[in-house]
Amino acid sequence: MADIFDVIADGTRRDILQLLRERAEAGGDGTSVSQIVSTLGVSQPTVSKHLKVLREASLVSVREEGQHRYYSLSPAPLDEVDDWLFPFLTSSDDVVGYAPVTLPEPAAHAAEVVGRAAASAKHAVTSVFSKLPGR
Repeated sequence: MADIFDVIADGTRRDILQLLRERAEAGGDGTSVSQIVSTLGVSQPTVSKHLKVLREASLVSVREEGQHRYYSLSPAPLDEVDDWLFPFLTSSDDVVGYAPVTLPEPAAHAAEVVGRAAASAKHAVTSVFSKLPGR
């Protein structure tokens, strides 16, 4: 199975996941390949290729009805991403025994850059996760 970070690194796959999430929130019971193609404006072979990767990563489930396949989001594998991001999203107040340290200027600058990146990532991830069903 592919690394979850590799799977979600692709923009088209993220677009598919977001579409499936939005359809689920609207009460949909799965989304057909043709609906994904139409909504995203991507070719059917491209969508099918990305859905295969998402299926193999257990990020989507498929329900077959006759010749039609309906895909739904399965967000559980995203817990690994959440677990990895968690340390970047917690504050020093959440850490037992935290003691501030004075850093040399180059390290302080690097920490500021990383902190800004983490804050930006926190905002993006919080936005995405707040829209997932059951969160």
